[in-house]
Amino acid sequence: MSADASSRVVAGVDIGGTKTAGALVAADGTVLARASRETPARDGGAAMAETAARVVEELYGRAGVRADAVGVGAAGVVEHDTGTIRAASATFVGWTGFPLGERLAERLSLPVQVENDVNAFLLGETAWGAARGSDVLGVMLGTGVGGALVMDGRLRHGPHGAAGEIGHTPGYGELRCTCGRTGHLETLASGTSIARRYAEATDRPLEPARIVAQRARGGDPAARAVFADAGQAVALACVSAATLVDLPLVVVGGGVVEAWDLLAPAVQTTLASDPPVSGVPLRIVPGTLRADAVVLGAAALVAHPVSVPPAESEPRRDDAS
Repeated sequence: MSADASSRVVAGVDIGGTKTAGALVAADGTVLARASRETPARDGGAAMAETAARVVEELYGRAGVRADAVGVGAAGVVEHDTGTIRAASATFVGWTGFPLGERLAERLSLPVQVENDVNAFLLGETAWGAARGSDVLGVMLGTGVGGALVMDGRLRHGPHGAAGEIGHTPGYGELRCTCGRTGHLETLASGTSIARRYAEATDRPLEPARIVAQRARGGDPAARAVFADAGQAVALACVSAATLVDLPLVVVGGGVVEAWDLLAPAVQTTLASDPPVSGVPLRIVPGTLRADAVVLGAAALVAHPVSVPPAESEPRRDDAS
């Protein structure tokens, strides 16, 4: 294959708690093939790495072309220089300390780069989605709340790898967070907290956040209130971040963004009442890549390793699989 960057083909892999998804991606963002397998999260790091490798090999078979490099978005805290998983939730057995980048590179005989899945989400939106620009905050609202930060066109890790972790900023009430502390943004804005707060407000059995969203669209005041609280909290957290580092844009992803219609009114009201002190309007928008964001971001990690692609390059996500 030509070494010209425009002819490169890379693989992006998203290792999640239940599914490991992959895509073979051309340099312009065109998806050439897709594949997925169940994540063996209880079987240890080696089993998860082997599953990721088999997903990549399945992509080769579907597209009839091999990748030049592999990017991975992985759940957990990632040592981005080495691709080792530094910390992970109890859902992933044998994941903490696992040298994922090294093992996959050996298994596939290819260069491999690994990032945290939230960082990969923002890279995807920056390369081919809603986050075109040099300074962007990414916020993922899912089971928890994660964050990532691109500054001057580059992913910002920080000296301890925690840059952008907006979900565990305090000051949002007295509810207990999953990390054990109190009042973090995650206690209002995650799918888990939305479901829990609605159940507590109505004495109903615990239901998924998507069901709470359906009730909110049907006019249920308690359901609408928990989404309004979530939207307000997200906007306040984003305004704080924008004020500190002069950000013009926030892109929101994760499962909860499917209820953006319920979050947006409170987000916009809060932006109007509490704008950044700079006077420059802050835009908070939903991501456009949705379920593809982490996979495409993992691909972007190795397809565009130096800088953010120019804003005028349009994404093409034709699926040839």
